Amino acid sequence: MKRPVLIEQEAPAALDPASAPPVPDDPAEGRAMVRAMAVAGGRASATGRFLLATASALVLFMASVAAWRFVEGLLAANPVLGWIATLLIGAFVLALVLAALRELSAYLRLARIDRLSRAVDAAIATADLRAAQSVVTRIEALYSGREDAAWGLARLKERAPDILDADTLLGLAETELLGPLDQAARTEIEASARQVAAVTAIVPLALADVAAALFANLRMIRRIAEIYGGRTGAFGGWRLLRRVLGHLVATGAVAVGDDLVQSVAGGGILAKLSRRFGEGVINGALTARVGVAAMELCRPMPFRVLPKPRITNLVSRGLAGLFGGSGTEKS
Repeated sequence: MKRPVLIEQEAPAALDPASAPPVPDDPAEGRAMVRAMAVAGGRASATGRFLLATASALVLFMASVAAWRFVEGLLAANPVLGWIATLLIGAFVLALVLAALRELSAYLRLARIDRLSRAVDAAIATADLRAAQSVVTRIEALYSGREDAAWGLARLKERAPDILDADTLLGLAETELLGPLDQAARTEIEASARQVAAVTAIVPLALADVAAALFANLRMIRRIAEIYGGRTGAFGGWRLLRRVLGHLVATGAVAVGDDLVQSVAGGGILAKLSRRFGEGVINGALTARVGVAAMELCRPMPFRVLPKPRITNLVSRGLAGLFGGSGTEKS
């Protein structure tokens, strides 16, 4: 009679928590902002752009033919309904034309600031008083009629005739006209950094932080452009965002270092307590870097007399109360 075979095994050793391998402590990297930058800064190939242009033209042509046949059929069946459809399509085409004109106006406004910025650089390089006076006159024309620049314009017009040095005149224009605008731009950057950090830390959805970072940065850049005298439409805002990201890549300001994590709003401690909080701090810091780059591109004058905002100060004030930052530093 066969009996079952019993194989004795050694009892498994008791599990000791102290002997367990440590949980990998990956540093926060700001992945939401990095992905948002990749989405906004990616440039399609020539073949892709050609494909998109031809597809858009084909869709527009097919929509136009379909609209024409629709109106033609309505006119033949019921003239009243046909004329109503004609008026509605005409109103839609008029709206498209107005939107295109607005985009063109915004593009020309940004091009005007670019030309003014190049003229300022030339005046600084040559230290020519006449060139500096011409540039200051153009800057005054750019900000004339704005309530937030009225006081600075009055002081500049009062003191400019007595200045006979190009650098001093340009420094006075920067201090009186751009100082209040810089403060308004800082406020926008702090608010955007706070929003991106909060969404990253609180919302658990995978792509929600990427979408929030992308749209928050786009809105911030458009607001900064408006503060400095430029206007951006839908396409102009994307174009400006691509320029800002290109400026960041060219200056090597995209990477986040450990010193930034440790110095911004307690980022090192937060990253150890909660990875989501650490990611929020880093995404807020990258948003602040995008904002400072937007200031440099949209500002008609470079930072010479007035100091350029520091990332740590912007994020510390922006995250004050959100992650326990002090927000007491001055930039």
